[in-house]
Amino acid sequence: KLNENKDINVWLVNTGWSGGAYGTGKRMKLAYTRAMLTAALNGDLEMVEFHTHPVFGVAIPTKVEGVPTEILDPRNTWEDKGAYDAKANHLAELFTTNFVNFADGVTDEILAAAPKVSAAS
Repeated sequence: KLNENKDINVWLVNTGWSGGAYGTGKRMKLAYTRAMLTAALNGDLEMVEFHTHPVFGVAIPTKVEGVPTEILDPRNTWEDKGAYDAKANHLAELFTTNFVNFADGVTDEILAAAPKVSAAS
């Protein structure tokens, strides 16, 4: 039987590239990764404000102790914001195209959580 508790937090932590596409950005500093993981494990993220990513719908914390606020939202780390928006929309389109293969077996709630391609791209 699946866990009936719907209050389970799942944290996605960027341990890869930040500041641009592969080859133009930089690796996320290990100290920042550790700070984000520590905050998640200690429950500190349950006490901060979040904003929602417009394409992927994930909640992004506005503050994490030991992490510069400007890197919490990946868009802020890209010099070319238009390039970030285009890449985010491209990834959303790829996901949506691929997910058609699985859509018949999921609930409306799951379908509603899919990425949303921005009209501004």
